[in-house]
Amino acid sequence: MSIKWTDEELAIIEAKAEIYTVKQIASIIKRRGFYRTPIAIYLKLNSLGYSARPTLDNYSCKEIAQVLQLNFSTVTRWVKRGWLKATKRSARHYQIRRWHLKEFFDHPPQSIKKRIAALDVEAINYLLGRKA
Repeated sequence: MSIKWTDEELAIIEAKAEIYTVKQIASIIKRRGFYRTPIAIYLKLNSLGYSARPTLDNYSCKEIAQVLQLNFSTVTRWVKRGWLKATKRSARHYQIRRWHLKEFFDHPPQSIKKRIAALDVEAINYLLGRKA
């Protein structure tokens, strides 16, 4: 049985959705006297149309591949070869910080310089948070 979300809880979630992680939102809600699990908050954010991933400077290989219109395995290969610095999140998933992406695009490996130069500049700027 699920407990109905109060207007105050929904207001907190909507105000914090784009800035904080799901765990941070759960902690904020708990300090206000409510209790929701991170999974419940994640599901509620999705149902309200918010991304459960705040606009921090972290990307997955899949997100980078989608924006750049590349194959997921291409981005993963860059990480495994050490060209693109990343933190391992699980056996097959990596987390890439925006500044590591910037470093990679500013100084790509010699063997793929032409391929990087051929990528959509707007997509790269989007990932790096630059304005067009």
